[in-house]
Amino acid sequence: MTETGTPLRRKPAQRRSAERVQRMLDACAEILDEAGYDGLSTTRIAQRAGVAIGSVYQFFPDKRAVAQALALRNLEEFGGRIGAMLDERQVESWSGLVGRAIDIFVEMHRTVPGFRVLRFGDVADQHLLDESADNNAVVARRLRELIVPAAGVPDGPELERAFAITVESADALIKMAFRREPEGDDAVIGEAKQIIQNYLSGYLER
Repeated sequence: MTETGTPLRRKPAQRRSAERVQRMLDACAEILDEAGYDGLSTTRIAQRAGVAIGSVYQFFPDKRAVAQALALRNLEEFGGRIGAMLDERQVESWSGLVGRAIDIFVEMHRTVPGFRVLRFGDVADQHLLDESADNNAVVARRLRELIVPAAGVPDGPELERAFAITVESADALIKMAFRREPEGDDAVIGEAKQIIQNYLSGYLER
C-alpha cells in the first residue's frame, strides 16, 4: 500500500513557485476554518492567497486537489512531530509515547489552521491520502511505523489491526471532545488516552 502521489499537476521548479503553492495551501486552511469544505473554491483560494486563478490551475486541477495537498501536509507534520519527539527521547515508555501522540493530535486541532475541519482529508474524501485505503488506515500505518519499533515488539497482522482500531477509536473520541468544547473537553481527552493506552498494552507489553 502506497500513499497517493502528489496532487500537484506539476512540481514547482523555483523557490518562488514553491512559496506560492504554500500560500495557496495556507489560504485553503483559512477558508476551511471560516466556511468549511462546501465553502471552499479555487476562486476563493486564489483571492485569499493573492494569486491569479491561473496560478491555482497551473498547479491544481480543482479544490479537491488543494485539499489533498493540505491533508498530506497535515500528515507529514503529524508524523514529523512524533518523529522529533522520538529523536529527542522525550518519553521513557511506549505508554507515554501513545499519550504524547494523542497530545500532538489535539494540539494540531487547536493550533493548525484548517486541521479541525480537514484533518487528514475525510471531509473531502475517505480515500484522499491513498486511493487504495481509507485515510485512517494510512494514519494508523504511519503511527505503527513510528511506535512499534520504539516499543521493541515484533510487528505483524495483529498490531496492524490493533492500530487500525486505535486510530478509529481515538478519532471518534477526539471528535466528541471538540463537539463538547470548542477547544476540546480535557476530561474526554484524558479518558481517550486511558482507553487507548489500556487497549494497546495488551499488544505492546509482551
